[in-house]
Amino acid sequence: MATRIEQDLLGPKEVPIDAYYGLQTVRTLENFSISGLRLHSKMVEAIVIVKKAAALVNADLGLLKPEIGRAIAAAADEILAGKLREQFVVDVYQMGAGTAFNMNVNEVLANRAIELLGGSRGDYVLVHPHDHVNMAQSTNDVFPTAMRMAARLLLAELLPVLHDLKTALTGKAKEFDGILKSARTHLRDAVPIRLGQEFAAYAVTIGKCQERIAAAARSLEELGIGGSAVGTGLNTHPQYRTKLVEYLRTWTRIEWSNAPDMREAMQSNLPVAEASSALRLLAMELTRICNDMRLLTSGPTTGFAEIVLPTVQSGSSIMPGKVNPSIVEMLNMVCFQVIGNDLTVSMAVQAGQLELNVMMPVMAYNLHQSIEILKNAIRVFIDRCVVGIIADTDRCRRYAEGSMALATALNMYIGYARAAEVVKRALREQKTIIDVVREEKLLTEAQIDEILDPVKLTEPGLPGTPNEPS
Repeated sequence: MATRIEQDLLGPKEVPIDAYYGLQTVRTLENFSISGLRLHSKMVEAIVIVKKAAALVNADLGLLKPEIGRAIAAAADEILAGKLREQFVVDVYQMGAGTAFNMNVNEVLANRAIELLGGSRGDYVLVHPHDHVNMAQSTNDVFPTAMRMAARLLLAELLPVLHDLKTALTGKAKEFDGILKSARTHLRDAVPIRLGQEFAAYAVTIGKCQERIAAAARSLEELGIGGSAVGTGLNTHPQYRTKLVEYLRTWTRIEWSNAPDMREAMQSNLPVAEASSALRLLAMELTRICNDMRLLTSGPTTGFAEIVLPTVQSGSSIMPGKVNPSIVEMLNMVCFQVIGNDLTVSMAVQAGQLELNVMMPVMAYNLHQSIEILKNAIRVFIDRCVVGIIADTDRCRRYAEGSMALATALNMYIGYARAAEVVKRALREQKTIIDVVREEKLLTEAQIDEILDPVKLTEPGLPGTPNEPS
């Protein structure tokens, strides 16, 4: 392999001649070939946007030669357009705080800027990774800023998907509103409910999760950029951080703001924990909804089989004709991953000491992965499952009319104890509640129609009339 020689305080080092990264990245590859995992592409984009803004601000303030600032910005634009992405090679598990990742980005931007100025890669006299690309910056303020920005940008993609899920569930709630079925508590028969009411409740839950995630997204908009090494702003122009955030707002159309206290923004990753926690709550609720759907579609001959999920592929390599709730199973697994990711983020967030939390790379990877896989999985869940759900109306109604819990409506007429005896006889003789009530003449036919009408039992109110049965 053809190489070039670069040198740092540890001595000279060979760098692949065609690489846009440099010596620091080579050392990182030697030291930290751990997982083969890389930070999310949105993290690359976020930090490159910050570097571009820093170069232009420093040029505007007269601290960086305009031609160097323009070259760095042009190199950044190329990366944002999708070029040179293979040059960001640092493992997720790297030196603390993301220093290796920051240096990788500095080197790629510097070497491309050098080329744009007519030089050769490694000619850092023209554009230096530290002195120029990293001017007025430290990993300690750049990495957490980029981490928050990447998460916020990813949440901007997730939130519309959640809105679509809520809309799809609401649509099914309306479609199924007239379908009577038996509710279940403790996985045992309960009083009647409408299938549409169940789906409407799912939609409300997703809406609440959406609100929590939107609030977390807003908290991520507060940036500590300009804090440099320890949050004091050393080596930065007094106007630097304000002007930089103005560029970010213009380019992304997100209302980023300067952190009121740069030390706090560096010490604490509370917004990251808040976002991860909101995703965990969403994952928990999605898990519950998926579990419900797997129960409701169980069968088709030996389970509930009240709903039918779209068939997307064969479900067994040995049982012909078997199909499974494959999409909800996939979403379950994604949710489990997100919940596990949140534990990693939580441990990393609490691990900060004094002026810095060095565990940011692992929290960035897990937070960004959670958003990405939830966005993708929920979209598949909507398109390939929810919108295609159909109901077995007859089966649902048969369960509702045969439920022993219909006896609940008898409480105010014959009392709880007598109603319990009706249930016992109905179970023993395999009859319906209405059959036993009619045989024992506990209610008139008119009262049976009024009090034990399953549909009326799905809305608030007292069954029938307040009169005691004769």
